Order: sequence, then C-alpha cells, then structure tokens
Amino acid sequence: MAEIKKVLIANRGEIALRVIHTCKELGIKTVAVYSRPDAHSPHVLHADESVFIGEAASSESYLVIDKIIDAVKQTGADAVHPGYGFLSENAAFAKRCKKENIIFIGPEPKAIRLMGDKTEARELVTKAGIPTPPGLKSELKDIEEARSVADDIGYPILVKAAAGGGGKGMRIVHKKEEFEASIKAAKSEARNAFGDDRIYIEKYLEEPRHVEFQIMADTQGNVLHVYDRECSIQRRHQKVIEEAPCALLTDELRANMAKAAIEAAKAVDYVGAGTIEFLVDKHLNFYFLEMNTRLQVEHPVTEMITGVDLVALQILVAEGKELPIKQEDLSINGHAIECRIYAEDPTENFLPSTGLLKKHRVPTGSGIRVDAGVEEGQQITINYDPMISKLSVHGPDREAARKRMLRALNEYEIAGCRTTIPFCEFTLRHPAFIEAKYDTHFVKDHFKPEEMQEKLPADDIALAASLLKQNNQSQPETEALLENGVGESTLWWKNRKGQQ
Repeated sequence: MAEIKKVLIANRGEIALRVIHTCKELGIKTVAVYSRPDAHSPHVLHADESVFIGEAASSESYLVIDKIIDAVKQTGADAVHPGYGFLSENAAFAKRCKKENIIFIGPEPKAIRLMGDKTEARELVTKAGIPTPPGLKSELKDIEEARSVADDIGYPILVKAAAGGGGKGMRIVHKKEEFEASIKAAKSEARNAFGDDRIYIEKYLEEPRHVEFQIMADTQGNVLHVYDRECSIQRRHQKVIEEAPCALLTDELRANMAKAAIEAAKAVDYVGAGTIEFLVDKHLNFYFLEMNTRLQVEHPVTEMITGVDLVALQILVAEGKELPIKQEDLSINGHAIECRIYAEDPTENFLPSTGLLKKHRVPTGSGIRVDAGVEEGQQITINYDPMISKLSVHGPDREAARKRMLRALNEYEIAGCRTTIPFCEFTLRHPAFIEAKYDTHFVKDHFKPEEMQEKLPADDIALAASLLKQNNQSQPETEALLENGVGESTLWWKNRKGQQ
C-alpha cells in the first residue's frame, strides 16, 4: 500500500480548491498548477506550492500531459488528482501517470477507455443485463442500416457521439427527412470537439428524467453506491440544477437502479469514484446512459445527504486501502439541492457573460455550502467554463431544502456580469419543480425569460433615481427600470445597486 503525502491537482477553479480542502484535513501537501490568467486564483493561493504551466488556452496548459507530469516531478508529488473535465477522463493521461509511478487518483486506464467510449460501454452493460435505450448497440457504420433501425424503433431518435460528452455531437431527429442531415451535422461536431466522428443512434425517450448513482469501489473488490441524484434541469444538454435524492424514485426502483449501477462498475473492475447515469421514462423504465469515470460537479449534494467525504474516499482507495464503510452504513439524511451559478445571461439563451467580478457576497447560514473558484476583483473570461460557484443547500426534506435555496439565492450578491441566479429562482418557484414533475425538457417547455420580470417596489425605484442623480450618470438599464419599475428580478436590482 502506498501513502500519499503530496497531491498535485491537475485542474483549476472550485474543484481544485475542493480537493485542496480535503487534502489539508488529511495532512497531505498540495500542488496547484495554473495558466497565466489563473496566477492569482484561489486554488493557487490556497495550495502549498504552485507551478505555472502555460498560457490561457487549455491546449497550452491544463490539457498538456507533459507539462502536468513535469510539474509532478518538479515538486515531488506522489499523486495526481484530475478533478473533472480537462484530463480527468483521459485514459492516456492515467496510463502515463502509471508508467511514471505517479498515483492517479481515479480508475485504471482500461476502465476509463471502456466507459469513455459510449458504444463500447453500451455493449458492455448490455452483456451484464443492464437495459439501454432501443437502438444501435454499436457505432454507426452503414447509413442504410441506421435508417432501418430508426424506422424500427420509431422517431424521434437521438444521434449521439461515441466519444466525449457535454451535449456535443448530439442531435434530435424528429422525422426521417431530417435523418441524413442530422447524421452529417453530428459527425462534424463530434470530429471538431473530440477528434472522433463515430456516432450511434438510440430511441429518444418520452419525458426523460436524468437520474444518476454515485458509486465508490476499492482495490479489494468492494463496490457500493452512495445513492442517487436528479439532474434533469439542463440547458444545452448540460446540468444547471441537481438534487439528491431523486424525488421520482420508489424504494423498489431505487434498489433496482442501484444494483444495476454496481453491476456496471464491476463489469470494468472499477476503482474509485464514478457515476452511472440513467434515463428514466414516464413509465418508470430506466436505461443506462453512460458512466462518468471521475468525480462529478454535483457531488456536494451526495455528501450533504450522506455525510461522506467523497474526495477523502478517492484518496484512500488510491492508496490501495479498503473502503472503511459498507453499504449498510449508508442512508439518506434529508434532501439537498445544488444550483450552478454560471456567468451566463438566461435572457439571451444562456450566452456567457464575461467581465470583472466587482462583487461576490455569498449567502451564509445553516445548511448552506458554497464551492467557489473565483473571488472579487477577478476577471470572468471566455477561456474556461463560466461557472462562478456551486451553491448547495441541505434541509430535513425536499420542501425545506427548496425554501432554503430560494433564501440563499436571494442573499447571493454578484455584480459585474449576468448570472443564472434569476433562472434558478424561476425554476425553484415553478409548479413543475415544486411538485417534482419535471424532465430534461424543462427549459424548452417551461422557461420564459419574461416571467423573471417582477415589479420592484416604489422605494427601490426612488433609490435608483437618487443613485443616478448622485453619480450624475445615465445607464439605459436603470433608466428603463425608472420608467416602468421592472427588472429581471429583485436580485437584478440588488446587483445593479452594487455596481452604482
């Protein structure tokens, strides 16, 4: 068994800071890597050491394997934690670490490769008896065969890239006349995003819910699940709001899905933290979607309902130790919700909103957790993911957690860029969310940006006029507010007040 004394985090932002926190609690030294624009980021300032690895472009810094390996050797780190994104699901990186006798805090390269290829993963879990959506079980090789399969399973169908994720290389085809053009578009996007244009097709499910199970496995063959999360609130096939546990699942369905998740992990001799993602249709049939062979962005909600530190367990099993908990030791305690706070404009189809973060005041209080990778005075740039933070709350039940989240969102003050906070407020107040009767089409079916507008009180309108007069300046947004008393939300005005 190895003893990890120093960890290099091959990542940036909130996930790098998250790993640093657990390492400090375990008495493990940490090394941050950073690109030029990240030189003064919180993860760099909180690490014991830091190494510059290149310019802003990921292709010149965080994605360059040689630079990461050199940083490990330069600092004498024993292990690498990849976080999520960047090199976290890169089998070649995991293999290189192994070759260099560096502990990779994650699964074996073979497991990453098998589960990272969606067609191979589908074939593998099908052999294990785990259901997958109707469609091709392997990559598309013949367009005529694909047409035949599409006709058999019926439209709409989903065209998906075999490699990668994040909604890239994905197309919904509603009728056969769109089939060939969608195939070409998906292949082109997949080639540009992943350097791999292989695709496959499957049935597009009715009212799909995105439900995933957190699993953890050690080198002794022990595999357990750390319960489930609902991730159906998405934009551009990417998650925005998650909750744990999933309110849709019955005890029987939860048990069946948990068993399938464990079997999928065992099928690749998995070690470490991973997530088995499923789709659940309106008839409560579940289907394997994919496996993420890394820590998930939304892992805080799982930690909040179970009391488990998933990063600590990752490090422990990477050292070759046995999991200190068994399945019967785990239970669900209350309910947790996470809102990803992105620098995006929900009124403009969630376009990124860059700029100087002039104010960043996070909510506080019992049951509130903020995982942030930026601080006041930093620039929000187009170079990386536009996430500012992850706001998570815990309550004794789902309704208590929902109300706590609304309170936290209302207290959260950000100035300098548009954010997804108004969208999150809109969603948590929507009847479909309140009743837990929503699916992955929530944004398309329910989101109306104009409904984020609400009349501001006369006092705020008067304050706006006073601030304008004091500053002797004219801002179109504030003038419009003065004219009709309407802003995107009360938060919108609070943020504008902070900018004055």
